[in-house]
Amino acid sequence: MVWHSWDESGGKAPLVVLFHGGAGSWRHWIRTIPALLPDWRVLAPDLPGLGESDMPPDDEDAFAIAGIVADGIDRIVGAGTKYDVVGFSFGGTMAACVGAIRGKQVRSVNIIGSSGVGALGSAVKLEKVRHLEGQERWDTHRVNLGRLMIADPEKIDDLAIVIQDWNTVRSRLRTPAISRSGAIMKAIDRLQSPLNGMWGEFDAPANPKGPERVATLRKHKPDADIRLIPKTGHWAAYESPDIVNPTLLEMLARTRPEA
Repeated sequence: MVWHSWDESGGKAPLVVLFHGGAGSWRHWIRTIPALLPDWRVLAPDLPGLGESDMPPDDEDAFAIAGIVADGIDRIVGAGTKYDVVGFSFGGTMAACVGAIRGKQVRSVNIIGSSGVGALGSAVKLEKVRHLEGQERWDTHRVNLGRLMIADPEKIDDLAIVIQDWNTVRSRLRTPAISRSGAIMKAIDRLQSPLNGMWGEFDAPANPKGPERVATLRKHKPDADIRLIPKTGHWAAYESPDIVNPTLLEMLARTRPEA
């Protein structure tokens, strides 16, 4: 696995680990990481089979993949070090599974736009881009981002397209099947730490089942803090950082250890 870390505290700040979405990389958090510093130490891996990380030996079992991730965290920061986890989309499955595996070592589990919670939403048709070049490839990425990731076309900027292209080229793990496997709900039922969640109001993979996902999560975890981010799509942390970042900081503050 390839890991990226940021620490402006000299090791004094509490640790938060960010897990990106399917067909993605740590770059999904490009607008979140600056908001967490300097009050948090940040770890953000490329998850197995995505970005620059190798494929896992078992590429179908969410808990097996999450075990590799949890072991990686321990190797970097020391076994027993407590931390919070935040997961976007497929990363929410990883966050919940790591939380279930590590128990109270994980202070809180925070999921954003995660699939596998409640009823399946509508299928999102994406155009193939790997065979395209130049402006046609660029324009097709813009179409796909609009269908799947970002609700407001004005928010699909050049950086979003560059990130999408980089991520797509390096995506090998078949994450949709893992997200729909039921692993996230099994993990949530095993959590020993608080659960928080966010979905964009116009989250394409969830619609029109978004309210059912919220209801399912609240049924399994009645004390979970679940928020809908208005006028926002699936990649909420990129499209609406002005809302997502302060909301996430508020959620993390509840379990933040005293200095």
